[in-house]
Amino acid sequence: MLKFFFFMFFMFFIYFKWWLVYLVFLVLFMFMFINSFNLFLSSNIWNFMGMDFLSISMILLSIWICGLIILASFKLYISKKYNDLFMLNLLFLVVSLVLAFSSMDILYFYIFFEISILPVLLMIMGWGYQPERIQAGVYLIFYTLCVSLPLLLGIFFSYKVLNSFSFLYIYEMSSFSLILYFLMISAFLVKMPMFMVHLWLPKAHVEGPVSSSMILAGVMLKLGGYGLMRLMKLMILTSLKINFIWIVLSLIGGSLISLMCLHQMDMKMLIAYSSVVHMALVISGILSLTYLGFMGSLILMIGHGLCSSGLFVLINLMYERLGSRSLMVNKGLINLMPNMSLWWFLLLSSNMAAPPSMNLFGEITLLMSIISWSKYSLFFLMLISFFSASYSLYIFAFSQHGEVFKGIFNFSGMNMREFILLLLHWFPLNVLILKIDYFFFWM
Repeated sequence: MLKFFFFMFFMFFIYFKWWLVYLVFLVLFMFMFINSFNLFLSSNIWNFMGMDFLSISMILLSIWICGLIILASFKLYISKKYNDLFMLNLLFLVVSLVLAFSSMDILYFYIFFEISILPVLLMIMGWGYQPERIQAGVYLIFYTLCVSLPLLLGIFFSYKVLNSFSFLYIYEMSSFSLILYFLMISAFLVKMPMFMVHLWLPKAHVEGPVSSSMILAGVMLKLGGYGLMRLMKLMILTSLKINFIWIVLSLIGGSLISLMCLHQMDMKMLIAYSSVVHMALVISGILSLTYLGFMGSLILMIGHGLCSSGLFVLINLMYERLGSRSLMVNKGLINLMPNMSLWWFLLLSSNMAAPPSMNLFGEITLLMSIISWSKYSLFFLMLISFFSASYSLYIFAFSQHGEVFKGIFNFSGMNMREFILLLLHWFPLNVLILKIDYFFFWM
């Protein structure tokens, strides 16, 4: 593991150059090939460098998305907007995420879990282009910090009983579980985010630059799901009694928010709210405590990370050209850029869980797990599935068709970098379904 961290550490001293993308992807492929030989010797957490399939898939997703962020942020390089500082910030973020996902220790996981918020905050406040970005940063920090102290107390409380911070020695603490349950679970539910504690997410997406939106949608929300999967082992008996509250809340909230997506005029706000809907399914799947729920959550988290990140890139490409994200201005785009309409179609079809995307398989698996938990959840799942398709079709029909806005001038076509950027989002999202059985191995 140390060789990867030295590699990443020495990347801190390189100025922001275009070829740095190659170095990030080089780390990714080295990591992937070294792990592939040792991956299936054991499905437990301690098999290779303290990582199982869950950790490895999350680390690969983090490095992949950070490599794509460099490709997406070339406007900073051209306009010389503190690009070296931005690169330093991004490398610090990827190192903290890799450390969080590869921690064998609850306390280290907590430390890196919290450290990873800082670079995102700096991205939003430093490189955001909206006047309310300071307020968005305050939302992000306070929503996260208010539930971080209870998590720290819960970790020390579990240490008092278990005499260890290690994930290996975690077992059911039934006699203390009720207190521990609320201490532990709240931080991850806010991070996901769950309905009613989700308001920081649309704000952060709308005010921040494309890089912060990509990392938030791609990786940061997955920290919550990862933490829930890891720490659920401490409080299974309590979870069986209380989890229904969060599942019911998530399903009702997912239905309401997917309905709310249909009257958003800001494209970025629409995709941000659609993330909350997807995460509502993931929360319900994990808290159903079924094997299919855990597997489906992992698949949907990776699928959603690639898909949402790609959609934010598309919205940014339109924003750079038209100077607006409003659906009132972004009309008739199929006349201006038919090649970009193809990418809108491919990514929005994946967002509404059409085959052959990973989102389809993840949603089917989650539907099975949630319906097996309670057949009454079927009604809300039908609403979520229907309205997910509705808002994806709505944003496509509204932006690609209609009369072109007359105020457009100085319009440029897509270049090769942007094509590659979109392809690298779409390709793994739709090709990984061929190897979907790997995602069922790790438990």
